Amino acid sequence: MTAKIIAVVNQKGGAGKTTISMQLAGTIAQKGKKVLVVDTDPQGTATRWASSASDDSIFPASVIGLSNASDKVHREVKKFIEDYDFIVIDCPPAADSPVPQSALLVADLALIPILPSPLDIWATVGIKKVIESVMTINEDLKGRLVLNQSQPKTTLTKESEDILNEFGIPLCKTQIQQRQIYRQSAVYGQTVHSFGAKAKSAIAEMEKLTKEVLKLVGS
Repeated sequence: MTAKIIAVVNQKGGAGKTTISMQLAGTIAQKGKKVLVVDTDPQGTATRWASSASDDSIFPASVIGLSNASDKVHREVKKFIEDYDFIVIDCPPAADSPVPQSALLVADLALIPILPSPLDIWATVGIKKVIESVMTINEDLKGRLVLNQSQPKTTLTKESEDILNEFGIPLCKTQIQQRQIYRQSAVYGQTVHSFGAKAKSAIAEMEKLTKEVLKLVGS
């Protein structure tokens, strides 16, 4: 067993890195895969998310905190590579943090959540440069943008799509829409799957994104 590694990165805060990391990891785990989330954000949001689960509904993926690993994240992650099918690294939103670059050295896929607004798109240029720089070392690294908190049929989302299609990193076909259920699942330490019919649209969205991600990493 050698884990496929997905690094969820963006230097701008509030783009939804932890939401995407946890929903994706939980969805893959529910397919019978052994999944580890590596929480490298000093705020420890992913760790808090998993610990919010009640005793009878434990979060389906394992979560460990490695916020002190700094530029040694790639070395620490390698220690777990034989024990899991997938490792999802939730990176901190700091432009000066060495963590994303370190995580990308061992990643198969860089997933970049981005909000449909010009400010967020401009702020993502920095992480694009980091990814392109790491690709000269990690030649197998792929990059994908994920439009998060989108509101389909709005002018802003449509304009964002047009800009991102020219960005230089491909855009995932799946968009994650703005839904209250994503925040609720964090409160209860779960994925949207735990909410059944109430979360039907969100579940379909996450299943679609997961399928797209798994195909990209060759699983």
